[in-house]
Amino acid sequence: MTGKWSTAAPGGQHPVRHGLGFLFSGGLAFLIDALILKLLTAVFGWHPILARLVAISAAMTAGWLSHRRLTFRLTTPPNVREFLRYIAVQWTVAAINYGIFVVIVLLRPQIEPLLALVASSGVTMVFSYLGMRFAAFRHGVGPSRSDTER
Repeated sequence: MTGKWSTAAPGGQHPVRHGLGFLFSGGLAFLIDALILKLLTAVFGWHPILARLVAISAAMTAGWLSHRRLTFRLTTPPNVREFLRYIAVQWTVAAINYGIFVVIVLLRPQIEPLLALVASSGVTMVFSYLGMRFAAFRHGVGPSRSDTER
């Protein structure tokens, strides 16, 4: 579907399909983040601030694979350069997300950690999308020569 949607969403895909891919992939990463956070805090008794670092790392890997296929519809194989761009974007977003999460937990120690996670994730969702679209997955830019040689 090129032409009509060429400026609305990367790769000429329909904006609704692109948006649903973003929501699904982000939801999957969020679910993994939340499940690991809950497991580590409720079952193993970890402090939420430490548990969140582990949860974020696992969620990022799942998010990269899902976003590249569902949101940005990349058909090229994953490569190291793309993964490093994605990780750079996501750790920047995660730092903002984590900072908001920590502030909430410190200001309201009695809060359910998942509620703090929802609040911090909602705020950073926009930063995540923009970073993926314009940095990590730069749709329309073919892989560099070094990417194809790996």
